[in-house]
Amino acid sequence: MAESTAEPIRLARFDDDGVLTGEAVSLDLRPASALIRAGGAAIDVLVSIVLLVGLVFLLAGLGVDEAAFRAVLITGLVAVLVVLPTTVETASRGRSLGKLALGLRVVRDDGGAIGFRHAFIRALVGVVEIYMTFGGLAVLVGFLNPSSKRLGDLLAGTHGQVERVPVPPSTAFGVPVELGAWAAIADIGRLPDPLARRVASFLQNAPHLAPASRDRVAASLAAEVVPYVSPVPDAPAERFLAGVAALRRERDLAALTLEAERMAALAPVLTATPPGFPQR
Repeated sequence: MAESTAEPIRLARFDDDGVLTGEAVSLDLRPASALIRAGGAAIDVLVSIVLLVGLVFLLAGLGVDEAAFRAVLITGLVAVLVVLPTTVETASRGRSLGKLALGLRVVRDDGGAIGFRHAFIRALVGVVEIYMTFGGLAVLVGFLNPSSKRLGDLLAGTHGQVERVPVPPSTAFGVPVELGAWAAIADIGRLPDPLARRVASFLQNAPHLAPASRDRVAASLAAEVVPYVSPVPDAPAERFLAGVAALRRERDLAALTLEAERMAALAPVLTATPPGFPQR
């Protein structure tokens, strides 16, 4: 009998550092905490209650008999508690009104978008753990689970993920004003990558250093950078480092922009086929 060569299915799992796929690739995901997930669920529950109350008032206004009232109410409960959440999460790829308001999204354990099966299981189990227990079961399981999963997530293989993250403040700066004339004639060689990283790290963390340590580190780095710069400006060590870093960034950006423009101009030639070459 021939030996099977099919590869085994690799599943993702959670480790201490986040989501680890079957290929041992750690995904940079931020699982949502139980508290923020409870806030999103509360918004969804409030919307469901408003829809059900509106349905009751509508039926009362139509004056239907008791049997029809019960039948329509049961149908409305199923539609609002199961059908609507399943449809919304499937169509929006894991989002609902509450999750959208708080910047959350439900994804598979491997980081992919959920499908109908995942949304249906979550909605069906949610009737028990959210509505029938007033959220108590969902909160209990969420706080006991390290990934803040509720029971529906455990059965569906999903988890909540934070998608709305604050934009980090820009640390970009220009050449110091007093070094403008020097920047126009300066010749800056390529700094070794380790040295360039140390200079960037120093400039980013300089405001948090003690004055004495700040001056000492700046002088040490400036002495290492001087061999790659000509002429050397008459400026304090930290201002000199800031000018070198900003000038190199501007020149690298200009070089990359020029390269992109040239490649765009050559694109028709590079992608063209020889005359008479069959189109496939």
